[in-house]
Amino acid sequence: MFEDSKLNWNATYDVIVLGFGGAGATAARFAADNGAKVLITDSAPEGHEGGNTRYAGQVISSGDDLDDLRKYYQDLAYPLAYDQDLMETFIQGLYKIPDYLEKYLGVKPFVMGQHPESPVSKALYFMAHEYPEFRGQATHELVAVHEGVADSALWKNLRQQVLDRADKIDVLYQTPAKHLIQKPETKAIVGVQIERDGKLLNVRANNGVVMATGGFENNPKMIENYLGETSLNPIGSLYNKGIGVKMASEVGAQLYNMNNYESYGIFHGLTPKPAKGQRSQFLPFDWPAFHQGSLIVVGDDGTRYFDENEIHRHGHIQDHGNWRIPLAQRHPYVVFDQKKYDELSNDKNAPYPEFLKAVVKADNLESLAKVLNVDVDKLQKTITDFNYFAEQKRDYAFNRDPETLTSFDDGPYYALAMIQGLLNTQGGPVHNSHAEVVDNDDQVIPHLYAAGELGSLMGRQYNGGSNLAENLIFGKIAGENAASVKPEITATNVDAQTSASIHEEGLGSDIAEEHFETKDNQYIGKSTAGMGNEIVVRVTVDDDKNIQDIEVLKQSESDDYGLKAVKELPKEIVAKNSVNVDTVSGASASSKAIKEAVQNALNQVK
Repeated sequence: MFEDSKLNWNATYDVIVLGFGGAGATAARFAADNGAKVLITDSAPEGHEGGNTRYAGQVISSGDDLDDLRKYYQDLAYPLAYDQDLMETFIQGLYKIPDYLEKYLGVKPFVMGQHPESPVSKALYFMAHEYPEFRGQATHELVAVHEGVADSALWKNLRQQVLDRADKIDVLYQTPAKHLIQKPETKAIVGVQIERDGKLLNVRANNGVVMATGGFENNPKMIENYLGETSLNPIGSLYNKGIGVKMASEVGAQLYNMNNYESYGIFHGLTPKPAKGQRSQFLPFDWPAFHQGSLIVVGDDGTRYFDENEIHRHGHIQDHGNWRIPLAQRHPYVVFDQKKYDELSNDKNAPYPEFLKAVVKADNLESLAKVLNVDVDKLQKTITDFNYFAEQKRDYAFNRDPETLTSFDDGPYYALAMIQGLLNTQGGPVHNSHAEVVDNDDQVIPHLYAAGELGSLMGRQYNGGSNLAENLIFGKIAGENAASVKPEITATNVDAQTSASIHEEGLGSDIAEEHFETKDNQYIGKSTAGMGNEIVVRVTVDDDKNIQDIEVLKQSESDDYGLKAVKELPKEIVAKNSVNVDTVSGASASSKAIKEAVQNALNQVK
């Protein structure tokens, strides 16, 4: 969007940050620390901001040998080209991640390699060295803000850094960015048009705009155009819809990495198909029983299309010596027989036993073919061939480990609908080592910066934790550089007219202190242990201190398993008169938060 002489400004800030995820929170914090008055806007409602950082595993890439890090990330990028200065800046940042966490996030970093006996370290050892055949991998490391994963701990810390600077940072939820505002003569970005309560507002940026809006995981048109896929389901945020790509394109930014994405789940990143509009579950893929025995995965035509026992690398599996995410099938299914069903039903290591409730039973192959919507003869041949491979102890199709091959019985059969999980896209505007966005001639677009998964430098192969590291490293650089004073667009010489209603003090903020009422024998309890923001409960006790009622006054847990915990656990706690109740399967973080909030309230009872 181009500025013209009739444009009216509704407010002015030094720096505007688009997107309140890991990169955006980091950029805003460092912009504020460098003297800027900052506005953050995000399209998500409160409690669902955070982008993919909220839902990620919370581990950050690092390493204690600079030369090894260079070699490893060169091999990860190969054969794609990359900006060497940009890569070197990233490598230097990776090396300093432990110091970064201590200095800027105020935590003693949990370096997994220093705690080899920790259950967390053991569980994630494979991800610290996701490509063990690459040069330099031995000293690659994973770091976290504490000894825990998949609990939003990093995100909560980054969000708190913003809240601690509420005097310098305004936050607006449910306020999507619509267009960048650019001066035609200089191509400088001087503001942003945002949508607030159905109204379009033009907000001036004195010094810079940071785009940190994430990818386009929830934009089917972009997924089809850039990834060539029609059957991917997001695992992370539901609010990453590619607006950053659109806005960058409008002002002439160069795009790259548009066809790269990461996946997660079972097999090559498959997840049980959820209801329309729901996130796929962030499934661990180390469920041995689900990779072995009389169990196969079939694609759209009822045939196998990969080795079901191969452990993927963020969705990448081997493809003739390369590691690539296979083309997503429109309706893949896991197929197994009765003995495997019985085994899975009794498997205590099953990550989410509820998924078996979605399994469809078929008495024979004809019925199974109808469930899968495939040709019965082709399905029969798939089963017959697999049984032969099991008898011969040789998978002639995909060379699956012979020890994992077991023949199918003659029925009944079971089928579980799956879908390819989409963890995040990597594409977006090109930025240099200063986080400055460049145009198609590699010229800097003045005062425009980008950080995070919007234009990530992660290319052909990906090691877990790299995107979160990128958020921290380039979020800091973007925030600091955006905050630097740009005298050429100060208020006295911007061509656009300003309206009489301009708010030099800003637009206000959605972050405010909340107060909750209580009566006699009522106590307020809080917890930030969930996947959403703060959980607040009001607990009512009788004169003997027995729990009579629990009201959830505030919560923003996920709409699937998290919401189940929010609804069920308070009733169970009241019934048992104790917080020592079972955790809701699939919602351990939400369950912990509910119990912690109730206990916090009970601790106040005298």
